[in-house]
Amino acid sequence: MWAGGYLAPCSRRYNLDDMEPRTISVKGAREHNLQNVSLALPRGRLICFTGVSGSGKSSFAFDTLFAEGQRRYLESLSSYARQFLGQLAKPDVDQISGLSPSICIQQKSAGWNPRSTVGTITQIHDYLRVLFARAGHQHCPRCGRPISAQSREQIVARILELPSGSAVLILAPVIRGQKGEHRDLFEDLIKQGYARARVDGSVVSLSEAPALARHVRHDIEVVVDRITISESVRPRIAEAVENALKLGDGTLIAHIVSPDNPARDSRAAGSSQREPANRRRAPGPEESKRAATARRAGGKLKRSASNGGEDILLSSDYACVRCGLSFESPSPQLFSFNSPVGMCFTCEGLGTSFDFDPELLVPNPRKSFFNLAIEPMRTRIGRWRRHIYRGVAAHVGFDLKTPWGRLPAKAKNTLLYGLGDTHVTYEWRWSGGVYRHGGPFPGVIAELREKHRKAGSNFVRAYYEKYMRKAVCPDCNGGRLNVQARAVRVGGLNINEVCALSIVRAAEFFENISFTRTERLIADDVCREIRGRLKFLCDVGLDYLTLDRSAPTLSGGESQRIRLASQIGAGLVGVLYILDEPSIGLHARDNQRLLDSLCRLRDMGNTVIVVEHDEQTMRVADEIVDFGPGPGVRGGKVVAQGDFDKIMASRRSLTGKYLRGEEEIEIPAQRRPVRPEAKAKA
Repeated sequence: MWAGGYLAPCSRRYNLDDMEPRTISVKGAREHNLQNVSLALPRGRLICFTGVSGSGKSSFAFDTLFAEGQRRYLESLSSYARQFLGQLAKPDVDQISGLSPSICIQQKSAGWNPRSTVGTITQIHDYLRVLFARAGHQHCPRCGRPISAQSREQIVARILELPSGSAVLILAPVIRGQKGEHRDLFEDLIKQGYARARVDGSVVSLSEAPALARHVRHDIEVVVDRITISESVRPRIAEAVENALKLGDGTLIAHIVSPDNPARDSRAAGSSQREPANRRRAPGPEESKRAATARRAGGKLKRSASNGGEDILLSSDYACVRCGLSFESPSPQLFSFNSPVGMCFTCEGLGTSFDFDPELLVPNPRKSFFNLAIEPMRTRIGRWRRHIYRGVAAHVGFDLKTPWGRLPAKAKNTLLYGLGDTHVTYEWRWSGGVYRHGGPFPGVIAELREKHRKAGSNFVRAYYEKYMRKAVCPDCNGGRLNVQARAVRVGGLNINEVCALSIVRAAEFFENISFTRTERLIADDVCREIRGRLKFLCDVGLDYLTLDRSAPTLSGGESQRIRLASQIGAGLVGVLYILDEPSIGLHARDNQRLLDSLCRLRDMGNTVIVVEHDEQTMRVADEIVDFGPGPGVRGGKVVAQGDFDKIMASRRSLTGKYLRGEEEIEIPAQRRPVRPEAKAKA
């Protein structure tokens, strides 16, 4: 108030704690079968809603309290955000006051997304990605040796090891898997004096750069120089390597121009003859992803025949001199199986593949290969394909007329899966003599995959799927990550081996792990978060799970307790948590650990409401609300409210009668006999 021309200080001091409501007040709740229920629930307490099934406890907890809390949160957002989220109906209630932001943890599965795991749900996998990217030790996936930095001289020597006379493009990668049109980048490169770049696998002139799709990921590499390999060009190679490493942040690509199609590369790289616009094509996003993934995975990529040539990835950061493999420096995206940077290309980060099964392909092993032992080949093998298979048999050393069941394992594997990059010589005999040609042999399964992929009708696709089966990915062995990510180790284990440990063993691993002084500066905070989340999972009785356990395989109770552990780890204060029967399916030992977690959540300053029938939970709860007296239209009322002793003493409460021992579920004197034949049928 004003006094003598100035503002006099207020004599009364306000405490913020006194200004906060001490109760959650609900008046006139009529949702579902609730009969005008009015309640005052203390804040910051563990409250148990109990009663017979259908008495209205879930309607009050979830359809009234949680629904109103969620609706109020959405109303607090801007109108722009609300147009994407929609509107929620207001519960049938007169008034709710003192309501905190609410979080519901229900008894249901974690979803059907196969990319979700225990590690991703609890965010432990996010911390592992940071730990392995910043404190991990890269190893060569081929020889297992630790990878060291590669000097400029070693990179130049590696390029000079290529066959003399080979035409090589020195490329500097500037964009890797990024969306956008990148017009500013093209203009900046022209200002720096560069004339050409390889965009999504095709070399184009920067002055005539193609219009890129804005919502598609692109790879762009600048053409630094085009060199024909000889000892006299060492200084020129050294200069090109220096510029490429500077432009590509320590990474360059040596593209060997294909001798089968030199015209295209020469026109693109240095000739004045431009390729017609209708023939210049940039690969689609799927082809670009294949190329990018293969480059990151092994350091060496053989491009398809449409592009021609071969790429060798060289890096001044990570390279194995013994095997001649180079890698980019690890990043957190490298250890994410949901990112194209880190996922296994074969299974695309799922860990499983839907592929042809050799056992289903050959239903009758008494037939020979030429007699269609592999059933999906369907039609009689023609002369041209016969001479291909004869060349393979002559190269490996077996007879195609031998019944499939008597063929050696090597012969079966060759016919089904091919010979990889091995060059096979084929002989085509005709009236004019013998025509010899050669090439790789991809195998029958590769041909069947292509037919299944190009099938134009569901009927044809379903025919091939009869011979396919879901199995563990043969490349990553279920680990979901590519070969480079699996070669980074912390404490002697890679990230797949850490995720394969049970929760309790993973906790022991991170308790005993050691780092150097420099690594400790990075890893201490990350390991502290990981250890805390692992402890929360152990506290709720999930110490037997593994971090790589897929979310669709979890039970409803396991999913609920995982979300509970995540909320404890989040450290939120002043929140209303509502849980739906979390003790279902728990052993008595684990039930006590669950109650300790709920009490910890309460002690952090939150209000915890549990819909529960468990006696042990009622004894621990600070407040119990008993709904009844019966189910459906005979329920919907509050029969009793108070602590455990008050509920036990209530004469109106059916729950109190069971707690006092007046009512009980009798064990049948005689049980129904089990018939052995019925048990066998089940």
